[in-house]
Amino acid sequence: MKKLINGVDNIVDEMLNGMVKAHPEYVERVPGTDVVARTGAKKTDKVALISGGGSGHEPAHGGYVGRGMLDAAVAGAVFTSPTPDQVYEAIHAVDAGKGVLLIIKNYTGDVMNFEMAADMARDEDIEVDQVIVADDVAVENSTWTTGRRGIAGTIFVHKIAGAAAEEGRSLPEVKAVAEKVIANVRSMGMAVAPCTVPAVGKPSFELEEDEVEIGIGIHGEPGTHREKITDANTTADTLLDKILAEGIYGEGDEVAVMVNGMGGTPLMELYLINDHVADVLAGKGIKVAKTLVGNFMTSLDMEGFSITLLKLDDELKALLDAPADTPAFRQF
Repeated sequence: MKKLINGVDNIVDEMLNGMVKAHPEYVERVPGTDVVARTGAKKTDKVALISGGGSGHEPAHGGYVGRGMLDAAVAGAVFTSPTPDQVYEAIHAVDAGKGVLLIIKNYTGDVMNFEMAADMARDEDIEVDQVIVADDVAVENSTWTTGRRGIAGTIFVHKIAGAAAEEGRSLPEVKAVAEKVIANVRSMGMAVAPCTVPAVGKPSFELEEDEVEIGIGIHGEPGTHREKITDANTTADTLLDKILAEGIYGEGDEVAVMVNGMGGTPLMELYLINDHVADVLAGKGIKVAKTLVGNFMTSLDMEGFSITLLKLDDELKALLDAPADTPAFRQF
């Protein structure tokens, strides 16, 4: 294993220190925790949004802390849910009396620990609610989940719910728009090569030189099946066909598209994939209103990509286009 690290036990601590030193105008570390929050005073005029999960998915989730998106992000160990006490500290750090919404990816540990933290905060009369993102169409259940996994579509939830909160909407209103995104977003991913978790020291699964893994998750878990590697357009079709088979996208619809790199995929290849995705959707009479291409939710050094579609209405489109300013997402 070749990794640019100082030791497996200090990775998250040193990463968070490096993040706040790089972006002090955006984020600060909550003392004694693995929480990064928006720099400066609590935002007293808005609902606070918190997300997080295991580290290794950067820029998720700390990269989305800032105006128009999250108020705090909680980092667990690599591919490991943050503990309830860490999530609880995040709630305390950002609650300003308007309520707190937790945006949780559907992994068993994340759901359990975030819910425990919410209960702890409610015992102190802090208003907390939650949504659970389950956008992965590849599998219904997995080693990590009951039900579908939450993957890159979570970023659209951060963006749109964040914009609603920034407008001053109430906690029930912000939750409702987050749930609308969740109902209309679908994703699927694949891998050309697996990732290597530093503490394990070896690839999370093995592929032959001519194989790819279809339907992978974001924790290095294998997908639904392996097949021989083929051209980029055919691979993109495999993912896109499964997403479109959900039946919620059709002729005349407007969508947002995300072509997300898993951490080790060149941007050249992601743009090439997006070229084909855009053509396929145009051929089906589906209008692409917004496109995001890049590394938004990764899996360490995994080589591969995911495709996400979000069906838009006027409300979601306006909130998606609203300003945001975070270390990893800037829109003016």
